[in-house]
Amino acid sequence: MSTARGADYLDQPPTFSPDVPGRARVAAESRARVTIFVAGMARWSMWRSPVTLPLSWIEERTTSGVRCSSSMPVVKQAFSESSSIVRPFTEIPGLWKNGVVNLYNFWKLDGFRNLHRIMLQNFNTFGPIYREKIGYYESVNIINPEDAAILFKAEGHYPKRLKVEAWTAYRDYRNRKYGVLLKNGEDWRSNRVILNKEVISPKVQENFVPLLDEVGQDFVARVHKKIKRSGQNKWTTDLSQELFKYALESVSSVLYGERLGLLLDYIDPEAQHFIDCITLMFKTTSPMLYIPPGLLRQIGAKVWRDHVAAWDGIFSQADRCIHNIYRQLRQDTGAPKKYPGVLASLLMLDKLSIEDIKASVTELMAGGVDTTSITLLWTLYELARHPNLQEELRAEVAAARAESQGDTLEMLKRIPLVKGALKETLRLHPVAVSLQRYLAEDIVIQNYHIPAGTLVQLGLYAMGRDPKVFFRPEQYQPSRWLRTETHYFRSLGFGFGPRQCLGRRIAETEMQLFLIHMLENFRVEKQRHVEVQSTFELILLPDKPIILTLKPLKTSR
Repeated sequence: MSTARGADYLDQPPTFSPDVPGRARVAAESRARVTIFVAGMARWSMWRSPVTLPLSWIEERTTSGVRCSSSMPVVKQAFSESSSIVRPFTEIPGLWKNGVVNLYNFWKLDGFRNLHRIMLQNFNTFGPIYREKIGYYESVNIINPEDAAILFKAEGHYPKRLKVEAWTAYRDYRNRKYGVLLKNGEDWRSNRVILNKEVISPKVQENFVPLLDEVGQDFVARVHKKIKRSGQNKWTTDLSQELFKYALESVSSVLYGERLGLLLDYIDPEAQHFIDCITLMFKTTSPMLYIPPGLLRQIGAKVWRDHVAAWDGIFSQADRCIHNIYRQLRQDTGAPKKYPGVLASLLMLDKLSIEDIKASVTELMAGGVDTTSITLLWTLYELARHPNLQEELRAEVAAARAESQGDTLEMLKRIPLVKGALKETLRLHPVAVSLQRYLAEDIVIQNYHIPAGTLVQLGLYAMGRDPKVFFRPEQYQPSRWLRTETHYFRSLGFGFGPRQCLGRRIAETEMQLFLIHMLENFRVEKQRHVEVQSTFELILLPDKPIILTLKPLKTSR
């Protein structure tokens, strides 16, 4: 794909890429387009939130040697409360008095890519709480776990966070219902209570395990095939495309109850179109973080037309799956032989309308692809950087396999270090820069009064690097999560409370099974002297391709 000029970007008809780039490969193109729009439409950018996205579907000392993470920035300064007197909102330190100037400076600093680093630097400058205003967007930012507890206690009965305006604009345009990711108020709560029982309850994990385990085995078979074809007894590649397909195959299997065949050499054209739609949807969401979708719709911008075409394709897939499920239900008179998927379960439960079900399942799918694939990519990268740790995890998996005697569900209960590795990845490489809530009531944090209605953000990236919160935060230490010391509001990769990531159970199971299969079959290595940092592109992504080498265990020593 080539980077189009501004005029071309507005005039070209909707197109779909023939490959599976994921967000990482379209990052440069999106940044170029955003720069064109922001430079030319600065006054429009003042009227909306230009910096942070509420991708909170994905919101909740070592004895084996030093393990340093590639992410070296840390919170450096220590601050303490100087008084117990409650200070007014207007005295919160920060940059909030001139939003227009701040927006211009933010743009000059390439803040759209470096949002996480700027936030970390602001905590170093202002302390554990600061207030900022960039254009029209204003928030109070916090970093301490204890303050996070205060925040979440004040979120009210109907927690509210920033919304993805590009996604709501599409639904308004097509008169489609919002799913629970986008809903608020009582409508959100009534839908969420029903969905919780089918998607996030601990009891439902046993439904997901057979489906996800099968996908994990197929991924291993695909890697073995790639290694054999290489003729070198190893496979060196950027795994981002493969992990994207793995994640989409996994979430589709659980949600829709059917395999798309994305791990095969030949991908069905209908499945390929679905991939292209998801890729295009993410690609066109990023520019609309900074430019109002309503404006882009009025001028007939290509980015808006592409966004609509992408979502149309995604919802068409949901319609097709619903049609197949109803046809299957008419044919089957007895109980289903295996778990039919979340969509079919919700349809048979008959407690939500078809449109509500379709909306929420589609949002679950959209939020469950890049978020899990990028987390797995970072985890493999860290394990490649720490080969001794990789061996520890491999030994744990082998012991769990033996002790569970082939019971996969039981095996998942015996891999605490593997689970700790995923938590450690989400600490150092969180998918979302922050968690946000609009306050339902007045609160006091760090002796500052914050009124109800204020948007407050907890900086996940910055907190993960705070030495007051984590001992030696620059080191990748999964064992830190095994100790009995408190983890009070420190592991928030999937969010917290009633608005935590709805797909959490699916994502955790999917990633744990993936690591089990990869550790049992391959040794993961990386290029020497190549370190990777993060960049912000809708979510936090690697700033360069992560090239890994996979070697079959039997011959890799």
